[in-house]
Amino acid sequence: MNIALVTGSAGLIGSEAVSFFADKFDLVIGVDNNLRQYFFGEEASTAWNRNRLEEKFQNYKHYTADIREVPQLEVIFKEYGSDIKLILHTAAQPSHDWAAKEPFTDFTVNANGTLNMLEMTRLHCPEAVFIFTSTNKVYGDNPNYLPLIETETRWEIDANHPYFEHGIDENHSIDHTKHSLFGASKVAADILVQEYGRYFGMKTGVFRGGCLTGPNHSGTQLHGFLAYLMKCAITGNHYTIFGYKGKQVRDNIHSYDLVNMFWHFYQNPRAGEVYNAGGGRFSNCSMLEGIQICEEITGNKMNYSYSETNRIGDHIWYISDLNKFKSHYPTWNWTFGLTETLQQIHDGIAERLSH
Repeated sequence: MNIALVTGSAGLIGSEAVSFFADKFDLVIGVDNNLRQYFFGEEASTAWNRNRLEEKFQNYKHYTADIREVPQLEVIFKEYGSDIKLILHTAAQPSHDWAAKEPFTDFTVNANGTLNMLEMTRLHCPEAVFIFTSTNKVYGDNPNYLPLIETETRWEIDANHPYFEHGIDENHSIDHTKHSLFGASKVAADILVQEYGRYFGMKTGVFRGGCLTGPNHSGTQLHGFLAYLMKCAITGNHYTIFGYKGKQVRDNIHSYDLVNMFWHFYQNPRAGEVYNAGGGRFSNCSMLEGIQICEEITGNKMNYSYSETNRIGDHIWYISDLNKFKSHYPTWNWTFGLTETLQQIHDGIAERLSH
């Protein structure tokens, strides 16, 4: 039997992976205890997404195990063992603001939880491909010291800089920088996944995501930039821009395109490899540009205000360079651009709000 195991399976990337892998594996196991609701409140609950997956896919089996608890994970790994061919580890505490409130919780979920998953894989299914969703926050605020230029709607990197054409590559330093505690816990996990590949020879891949987005995101103020922005545009709820004149730039990758990257890696895996994964020059926007698109799609004027206080360690400009991944997997490419993705997010939120 071929089995894929997905942690954080009711979240944005996890649920997209379940949908993507359902017809490619005999069984898809989901591990998710809805900690997102604990992190961000009732509006961020992923229970609706878990229910949707269980109703839609007959070969999906859900476990509410906590990745911080080895005995809970052992039950699953001992039952399925070497039948597990793919492990996609997306479960995380994803907010750098929230991490500062509960550093122990943040680190045990992000770092210890990842170590637990790696050890279970090594002990019970060492031939499985292990894919980890890391983050561009491992680079800390180093990108903020690149030569940036202010334009009317965004910050942009100087056109003479090597990073201008394609964005930031995997050689950008993750050292001597302010990460936020969230960034630090993800660095620990990121390095662990690399090490299990390099030291134990396991097939591990690290994907350092830009803004991950899509129609199944339970967006909140502290996490889920585009989804929360669109939710505010639809409902008229107040939105706050934090610092940098609202011109901070993010690249945005649709959850389908990211999971498709995982699928390409799974079919031809490497040991301890690292890839930047985002919308690149194909799909990116500043906060102000994102607001404008949301207003155009909804027909509503957004209710927002500006705070001079930027988030600690936040990026002013970040665009991912995907050339390394595309050179290793040349048949992969983006499918969904920014406006199309935002339209899907709009339709998904509008449908959920109507129920």
